[in-house]
Amino acid sequence: MDYLQDRITTLHDLTDAVPALPEGESSVVVPIAGESEAAVTPTHVFEALETVGPGEVVVSLRCEPDIAAAFDRWAADFDLDVTTLWCNAPTVPALLADNGLDGAMGKGRDVWLGLGLAASRADYVAVHDADASTYSPKHVPRLLAGLEMEYEFVKGYYARVEDGQLYGRLARLFVAPLLWALSRAHDHPLLAYLSAFRYPLAGEFAVTAEAARSIRAQRAWGLEIGMLGEAYDVVGETATAQVDLGVHRHDHRPVGGHGGLSAMAGEVGEALFRVLEDHGVAPDYERLSDAYRDAADTLVRQYGADAAVNALTYDAEAERAQVDSYAESLRPPGPDDRLPAWTETTLSPTSVLEVSQDALARADGSGLE
Repeated sequence: MDYLQDRITTLHDLTDAVPALPEGESSVVVPIAGESEAAVTPTHVFEALETVGPGEVVVSLRCEPDIAAAFDRWAADFDLDVTTLWCNAPTVPALLADNGLDGAMGKGRDVWLGLGLAASRADYVAVHDADASTYSPKHVPRLLAGLEMEYEFVKGYYARVEDGQLYGRLARLFVAPLLWALSRAHDHPLLAYLSAFRYPLAGEFAVTAEAARSIRAQRAWGLEIGMLGEAYDVVGETATAQVDLGVHRHDHRPVGGHGGLSAMAGEVGEALFRVLEDHGVAPDYERLSDAYRDAADTLVRQYGADAAVNALTYDAEAERAQVDSYAESLRPPGPDDRLPAWTETTLSPTSVLEVSQDALARADGSGLE
């Protein structure tokens, strides 16, 4: 059984205990995006949330109008206080532009909008994805538990083992060896902090409302790694913890193509390098590719040994091919388009909710004249 501590406090699952929710008001932000009604209505997640009973569930929703209206009607059937925040409603871009926040939409922007609203109405906020088939009622309480202690940011971690093989490929084969290579070249506490997280790309985390209002956000797939850089600045190492959420089974993306892992690696790498540059760490990009490949090769051998002992299928050549694909993402970051901390913007979370609700009413016909 693993009970070792690291540079950041690690809250293990030693007894399968489910802690009580914090005394203060708690909110859960669930980003959901999809192209069909079935894709945005994860019944097992909302049934689990009914068991937990948080003060509010804010769904940061991105989909077409008819699907948004269908989701809003569907969510009303649960014994939960669900607020649908339609992040790509036709009126939202204009509102953001009026406040100097126009730009690309994506998961990061959706979560940022949800965090702003949740943090304006609760003391503690948990964020989790909705695509895990293994979602458990204990996840939210375990994420929130550390916030009643001395911690202000708690990151979830979990094992990705499914169908007799290892998953979590982008974390294992891109982020882990990249941080390893960077740490060998730069002795900086930020890199030690980032390397201490067991699953840095997990979409599950919890944060105090005060900290949530002080965090900037990447707009898309760089959200998770960028959030760790923000946590380092806003709450610091001693107020950070990570918590074991067991084994997760998620949808699996292809490596190539639009929305594939290689495309995601580009955004994750850009977010990481931007965080490093914020702290004066300047990677040597010409040498980084070779160092990354060397680190990845070592890890591939280690994963292979781990898989063998656990009777898992492991294709080392396929893993190395992914490393080659991800290596193309090792380049300096482009222009900084991060969303600001809510404390640094003129935008009101309430105004976003108002235009979202008006658009939802129109989408289901009740707001049409």
